[in-house]
Amino acid sequence: MPAMLRNLAQRLGMMAHSFDGGIHPSDHKLGAGLHSEPCPLSPVHILPMKMHIGEACLPLVAVGDRVLRGQKIARSEGYVSVPVHAPTSGRVVRIEEYAIPHPSGMGMPSIIIESDGDDASDDSLEPITDWRNTDPALLRERARMCGLAGLGGAVFPTFIKLVQDSRFPIETVVLNGIECEPWLTTDHRLMLEYADEILTGLAIIMHMVNTDSAIIAIEDNKSDAAEAIEQALALRDDLEGARVVLLPTRYPQGSEKQLIYSLTGREVPAGKLPMHIGMLCQNVATARALYRAVVRAEPLTERLVTVSGDAMPRPANLHVRIGTPMRYVFAQQGLTDFEDVRILHGGPMMGELLRHPDVPVVKSTNGMLAMLEASFMGGHTQEQACIRCGHCSEACPAGLVPNLLADQCRSDQFEKAESYDLFDCIECGACSYVCPSNIPLVHYFRYGKGQIAQQRREKSFAEASRLRSEAREMRIERENQARAARRSSVRKTHAPAAESTAKTDAAGDSAADKTDEGSKD
Repeated sequence: MPAMLRNLAQRLGMMAHSFDGGIHPSDHKLGAGLHSEPCPLSPVHILPMKMHIGEACLPLVAVGDRVLRGQKIARSEGYVSVPVHAPTSGRVVRIEEYAIPHPSGMGMPSIIIESDGDDASDDSLEPITDWRNTDPALLRERARMCGLAGLGGAVFPTFIKLVQDSRFPIETVVLNGIECEPWLTTDHRLMLEYADEILTGLAIIMHMVNTDSAIIAIEDNKSDAAEAIEQALALRDDLEGARVVLLPTRYPQGSEKQLIYSLTGREVPAGKLPMHIGMLCQNVATARALYRAVVRAEPLTERLVTVSGDAMPRPANLHVRIGTPMRYVFAQQGLTDFEDVRILHGGPMMGELLRHPDVPVVKSTNGMLAMLEASFMGGHTQEQACIRCGHCSEACPAGLVPNLLADQCRSDQFEKAESYDLFDCIECGACSYVCPSNIPLVHYFRYGKGQIAQQRREKSFAEASRLRSEAREMRIERENQARAARRSSVRKTHAPAAESTAKTDAAGDSAADKTDEGSKD
């Protein structure tokens, strides 16, 4: 073992903690030894208006407009949102609803661009080479305007995670290079091939959150990547507080809370975020994207994608433009016949089963797996009755009781499921993986969460309607009271004058009567 790896192993022994639960599925890392390569430019690109957590974007272009690579073509709506950029130069041919990578086959308003083959770029954005002396607020704005979202799978807008909060100062940045999902190898290859870019991205993050401490977490099945990062780190003098930690391979160690516990022994409380205990987690791919956005002025228009699976003729790690149709990507690697093939968006544990390959690559696409029908169904046989073996509870990294939660969600006992901490479930799939009865536990959890979210929306809508009704009634009451007050004021003001006039008129009438009587005499 090289001396550098021996040092990493020693560091592992000193620092690693063991989170509860977890499993050890087969790696199937077919692309680990395959150098990344560019995917040929597709003739057409489909850009959904929502490729991140938060609000959807609104188009800034119209049909017939010519666009350049990196040009902003859709603006963000609301705070939790980031814009969309053209992945290549060409012409907008349609703006319509198009299927997105989702198990339901649902659509999303999308901008469809026909490439002109020139791949000309929009160079209006200037690089920020002196980022060390740049206000972090300006760097966060650069991350926002370049459309950065978490590339580890969650696609949460990056600039929001990098906001400094004086109540919760960040002590340590954790750079997540775990990639514990089977089959996926994008982060592995990025660390091997772009170590310096990743570390510069890390340095920018540390500057933005004002900390000099960082941990680069890598599992021991990627020891070559750990060595590459360690070598690149040794050549830098601006990351003295950063260190590489090699962790034992275990799924789902890449989840934020589990990773933080593995590294520090500190737990993120239920309902809280890592920032509440002074930690910030970012994926290695996100760090590299931040580097390219800041130093090279490149919006997020491309990402590395693992194209693999037991039905793939030629597995690969491809740099794919956002919006490229998946069918086109598969075809580049020799897969054109999808009969008896199942397609997964992401990894086999937390990925989504797609109905067809006619959907675009989006910002969350870290993997595209083509699995043979026979092998896929081998892991998804008919559901049977729960035998109360307890394996799911032993495997759950969040310390839940999955079989009870599934029963509650299946019988629509949502309040009870919520009281059993349903929302602490990270949907890692470890429980479903070990279940001898083949119960799709995570499916029930997602159903329960969706129903609870719908109930909350309906309750919120009803509450808002009630408040509006009460506000209307109060407004009408105030207006009635104001009108009554004005009438009372008018009466009080004019009543004395009217009474005086009446008395004068009465006196005049009396005098006139006396005159009439005198004239008669």
